[in-house]
Amino acid sequence: MGANPLDWRRGRVFRLATRGSPLARWQADHVASLLRAAHPGLRVEPVVVRTRGDLLAGARLEEIGGQGVFAKEVQQAVLARDADAAVHSAKDLPSVTPDGLRLAAVPPRGDPRDALAGLPLAGLPPGATVATGSVRRRAQLANLRPDLSFAELRGNIGRRLERLSDGSIHAVVVAKAALDRLGWTGRATDVLPPVVMLPQVGQGALAVECRADDEVALGALAAVDDQVSHRSLDAERALLRSLAGSCAVPMAGLASPVEGRTGGSARLLRLDGMLASGDGRVLVRASLLGEEPDELGAALADYLLHDCGGESIEGWGTAPAAEGARAVAAGAAAAAAGAGVLGTGVLDAPGR
Repeated sequence: MGANPLDWRRGRVFRLATRGSPLARWQADHVASLLRAAHPGLRVEPVVVRTRGDLLAGARLEEIGGQGVFAKEVQQAVLARDADAAVHSAKDLPSVTPDGLRLAAVPPRGDPRDALAGLPLAGLPPGATVATGSVRRRAQLANLRPDLSFAELRGNIGRRLERLSDGSIHAVVVAKAALDRLGWTGRATDVLPPVVMLPQVGQGALAVECRADDEVALGALAAVDDQVSHRSLDAERALLRSLAGSCAVPMAGLASPVEGRTGGSARLLRLDGMLASGDGRVLVRASLLGEEPDELGAALADYLLHDCGGESIEGWGTAPAAEGARAVAAGAAAAAAGAGVLGTGVLDAPGR
């Protein structure tokens, strides 16, 4: 595991940078508990950081910086040595890790699915209003139910759920993991399977970053890293990076290990991806299997854009899929064919 964190600067604590919202504090406390269990006697304390996203909680994300607006100041605390590591919701991270940092640990992932509070999906009447600030969620729900109307929604999860009390909103879309972590699992009236609502890249996962040259922090965090969750997140982030995607455009991705497949590798991952138009009228979904997360993400990005028709969707025709992705896709397809594994893609019409 490397250096023993208990031998590191005795008398000091291992400092975890975090946002100050109830959910963020739960996440930091959870990582702290994992670290203490892995290294008995280790002292861990939070360093609470206010981010631009917190200060402008009512604004649309794309108006205040988009992907990373809840992470940059937390990352800077680590780079400035005000903290030894940073705990993030993985879905808040930009697809490229800043110079000087390393994604050191991804603990076992929580539930990646989306959930509805209020009325369940099947119980929404024609023309119902669903509250969500996510273009990804809107596009997929509009594709499934073109009759739905949408209301903008920002703020922490408690404020989001409060919107149900005035009677103008029929349902609110939230992350299932967020409800679970705050003890509000019972507020979910419907949990949407990925085949209905593909999650945001990193949803349900925690990401812990530290300085790339801090061998002691890297060693301490290695003990709380779950390799399956980490490799799955790497594949999803490679998809996001290859598409140059962000929270401002409708895209989604979810990777999971393929288990129990005869002749398959223990490292085999399935990566599902989605691109859509803003109004959800056109939606592309596809999946590929592979063993190398970065190659798999790049291959699926290329497959979605060029083989499934994603580049014909307004706003996606100029998406800069990673350099060399077509060659990677060809190699991945050849390897998959040799193993009897095929990618799948479909161009969806509204209400499919």
